[in-house]
Amino acid sequence: MFKKLTLQAKQKLGPIWPFLMVYLLGLFVLGLARLFFMVWQWDRVTAVDGIFSVFAIGLRIDTILVCQFLALPVVLYFLVPDWGTLSRFVKNFARFWVVGTSLLFVFMEVSTPSYILEYGSRPSRIFVEYLIYPKEVFGTLWASYKTQLFIAAVLLTVTAIYGGRFYKRLFYEAIIWSWPKRLLVFPVVALVLFFGIRSSLGHRPANPSIASFSNDHLVNDLALNSTYNVLFAIYNLKHEVKGDIYGKLKDEEIIQAVRDATLIAPDAFKNDEIPSLHQQIPSVQREKLPNLVIVLEESLGAQFVSTLGGDDLTPALDKWSKKGLWFTSMYATGTRSVRGIEAITAGFTPSPSRSVVKLERSQTGFYTIARTLKNLGYTTEFIYGGEGHFDNMQRFFLGNGFDTVIDIKDYEDPIFLGTWGVSDEDLFEKAHTRLLEKGNKPYFSLVFTSSFHSPFEYPDGRIEPVEVPAFTRRNAVKYADYALGKFMARAEKSEYWENTLFLVVADHDSRVYGDTLVPIKHFHIPALITGLGGKIKPEVYSKTASQIDLPPTLFSLMGIASEHPMIGRDLTQVPEDVPGRALFQYEKNFAYMLGNKVAVFLPQKDPQSFVYQNKTLVPSDDHSHAFIKTALAHVLWTSKMYQEQRYRLP
Repeated sequence: MFKKLTLQAKQKLGPIWPFLMVYLLGLFVLGLARLFFMVWQWDRVTAVDGIFSVFAIGLRIDTILVCQFLALPVVLYFLVPDWGTLSRFVKNFARFWVVGTSLLFVFMEVSTPSYILEYGSRPSRIFVEYLIYPKEVFGTLWASYKTQLFIAAVLLTVTAIYGGRFYKRLFYEAIIWSWPKRLLVFPVVALVLFFGIRSSLGHRPANPSIASFSNDHLVNDLALNSTYNVLFAIYNLKHEVKGDIYGKLKDEEIIQAVRDATLIAPDAFKNDEIPSLHQQIPSVQREKLPNLVIVLEESLGAQFVSTLGGDDLTPALDKWSKKGLWFTSMYATGTRSVRGIEAITAGFTPSPSRSVVKLERSQTGFYTIARTLKNLGYTTEFIYGGEGHFDNMQRFFLGNGFDTVIDIKDYEDPIFLGTWGVSDEDLFEKAHTRLLEKGNKPYFSLVFTSSFHSPFEYPDGRIEPVEVPAFTRRNAVKYADYALGKFMARAEKSEYWENTLFLVVADHDSRVYGDTLVPIKHFHIPALITGLGGKIKPEVYSKTASQIDLPPTLFSLMGIASEHPMIGRDLTQVPEDVPGRALFQYEKNFAYMLGNKVAVFLPQKDPQSFVYQNKTLVPSDDHSHAFIKTALAHVLWTSKMYQEQRYRLP
């Protein structure tokens, strides 16, 4: 019976039949993967009553994707005449195109579990951006994901062999109508494909925002498929996302709201061309310009620091937290190193676009603290243990105030060389040596660690592992802390200690994930300001604070009066009764927190209000217009300043 019905369908549908089968098989493969992910994350899916929504939206997204990939072979199949060799070419092209598409779908879905474990979402822009660094990426994959690579290889091989045979038979056995008949039917087929791709009768086609049905970011992502998500990310790389995907405000409203949030006197802003440019008056005076060393710790989230409520894996940092200004509620602006870099070195706010470290219009003439310090006579350096070109860091730094970039090529006989470069001990040895060499000339160095990075490699014999095998996340963070403690202890006994201010801060947490739209608890990071021969008195700053607050705070403690465009707050001069604030970019979602009030923005959606309590977001009925407006103004300001190149010195 089934064979008879199939045969009748093949005869009636002619050349439509093979493409209908490809469409159904595509839905089956993507749907099966989605079912697996739903079972895996069952508690989170059911917690938001998401079973039906994930499948229904998933069917729509899968249809968009499969129809997009079917468009080219369908056009050729229906419009190319039946001319011997040409006809065979079309059939072979369709076959190989569909096999290639199937391999892509399978590969992306097989890659998804590991990505979810690391980032708490389906593969997206980060997945694409790091493919241009094959050495680091494939080194990490081979070191940490051998089992997943083996499974992927098996499934891709099976897909290639059996898929190739099936599709060859499918296309060669299809009943082909005459060319005039195909031309006559083509407009109808094209219209069906068009609506399948557009998936909307509104004024704009469907996009990933249609999957934002719950307050759990990962469950929303399950309704997508990974190929579609990555392709949409690639599209946005060429069409940089602006903040107006969250809403719109007039230019003067944006600027005024951002200025008000800085707590800076209104008459300090006197340059309309550079709206945030102002004169900062420090809270202390210094007899001479101090050195500045910023240690940017890779992935060192609060979850690993016992004094911040995390695991007991950073005894050295815990000890040093009592020797300076210790921030207990400091938050990263994003989930990647370049986000931390733009916040710490430029005081720049996050956006749904890529970090300014990578964007073209910020490669020269963009403000960083190195520009201010260089104008004051400082030597400015970036010290890294890996390859300086990674994440476009070298180009960004050298184009924006840094004199020198020291990277892996500048280390002779390192103690340890891993996938991501030399060990943190080698890095800190270089930082210590450079400080000694500078003598009395004011010096600024940004020291970026890398040992606490997958595949978590570090030299033997330094620490007592907390678990086996040795190269794990928890062991690597313990080694990173060991290397940091060793450097700080050495610095404290060195001549430069008396006139050097140190900032130790994480770029972001190790794994940012959670069952909320923005998992704020995984943006919580340690930050410590110490040094100057003990002039930084031990103190705990417990208010909410953001990475963007650290650069102006450093200037204040260094006694530097300067003109700059940074909108972060000088935390040494925030009134007691003013709540702290922080900004977060998590994939496509943006959040703004003031005290414990949080506004969350999703693309093309109305903003949502929450209260942050017990390390989670609790929905709130307080939809203060002024608060929402201030939050929106910040993300709009970020895009506007970058696009119009107005974040700079005069």
